[in-house]
Amino acid sequence: MTRQIRTSAKALIIKDGKMLAIKIKDGEEEWFIMPGGGQEAEETLPETLKREVLEEMGVLVEVKDLMFVIEGVHGEDFHRVDMVFLCEYLGQQEDVERICDTNQAGFEWLDISTLNTTPLYPSKLRRQIMNLQEGKPYKVYLGNEEIGDPEVTD
Repeated sequence: MTRQIRTSAKALIIKDGKMLAIKIKDGEEEWFIMPGGGQEAEETLPETLKREVLEEMGVLVEVKDLMFVIEGVHGEDFHRVDMVFLCEYLGQQEDVERICDTNQAGFEWLDISTLNTTPLYPSKLRRQIMNLQEGKPYKVYLGNEEIGDPEVTD
């Protein structure tokens, strides 16, 4: 079986102890994902990130350092490699045409101090983002997280 590898850039936007996340609603279920998306040919990861965050949220960011790498080897039509970059929030841009993710129901600032019990996916990011914010050691490569894996809530 041949499957494509999809590289994507995800934005970790932190302000005042909170992180900006996209709210997804599917029926009665609600959860959060980080803004960002798939890299296009001849586009750098920071360029991908700026474009995707602007399209999805109407938010301008300055891309800083690569913080985390996480994969989704199975469960989707492609092998996903997510590169999570720390970004500085520069503000809203009102005059942009937004292209929202499927079932996107807006966005929220999530309290990082309780992120381990917030339905943010991939869940392996929760504790590592908390550790980063608290100045504690954190892992950069988080390995594979597949649909159906137990949630990380420690």
